Amino acid sequence: MSPVTVAVLAAAVRAGTPVLFATLGEIFAERAGVLNLGIEGMMLASALAGFAVTAQTSNPWIGAAAAAAAGGCLSVIHAFLSVTLRANQVASGLALTIFGTGMSAFLGRGYVGVPGSGFQATPVPLIAQVPVLGPILFQQDPLVYLSYAAVPVAWYVLYRTRWGLEIRAVGEHPEAADAMGVDVARVRYGCVIAGGVLAGLGGTFLSTAYTSMWIENMTAGRGWIALALVIFATWDPVRAVVGAYLFGGVNALQLHLQATGTSLPTYLLLMAPYVFTIVVLVIATQETARKRLGTPAALSVPYTRTG
Repeated sequence: MSPVTVAVLAAAVRAGTPVLFATLGEIFAERAGVLNLGIEGMMLASALAGFAVTAQTSNPWIGAAAAAAAGGCLSVIHAFLSVTLRANQVASGLALTIFGTGMSAFLGRGYVGVPGSGFQATPVPLIAQVPVLGPILFQQDPLVYLSYAAVPVAWYVLYRTRWGLEIRAVGEHPEAADAMGVDVARVRYGCVIAGGVLAGLGGTFLSTAYTSMWIENMTAGRGWIALALVIFATWDPVRAVVGAYLFGGVNALQLHLQATGTSLPTYLLLMAPYVFTIVVLVIATQETARKRLGTPAALSVPYTRTG
């Protein structure tokens, strides 16, 4: 494999990491029956929180913790509105995105142009020297390695633990889960908050690892891409890796083409992930497609306990 191809694939992994974190988080929320359209706003707020704390402490891990906390706190708002108050989940999520976008733009004005000292590439000893796979997967920064671990952990939790069984039961048939003694509200709160924490990690990756700077609206629609990738992955954490790295690959390729001065219109490649998002969401809204893809039956449906 040529060095250029290896470099593009390594860049694809980096570019796909923030989307992967956000997608894993949304899988948990939707598996529990809660649709969160506020991912974009949570990622932006978390990106700012992570960068600001890192700039003040010079410790990116503290910044990542602050970003995760910011994402978790914002997700509590969505959980309260959609689970406790049973508000429309679409409206609540959109409001959260607008709020996060505006708040991050207002509070982040003082950090525009401020140099950051975030996560640096940390090759894994021995494994990083393996041809092809080493440079692609194991010469990355610590948050990328954390995303590697997050995928099997998410899969194990969903399919091999009692909590995962409760999550899937609540997302499919909350009435039956409630009858079996499962606290539907507790499960949904936990999943929405976990999704916010993971979205927060995706946001801080952008500002403290991918770019090491704060830029207004730096997520550039990645939160919306994550929503589409949940459907693409059929709500499965392992399949989410494929979608996230495909998105990262398109981004890495268009950057490479721009750098090489090719005559191919790079805006077509820039459009591709977003066109893909629209197509997937349109298809997924059809009832037959929902059944075929395995959409959680109670997704976006508020639960009211009766009797």
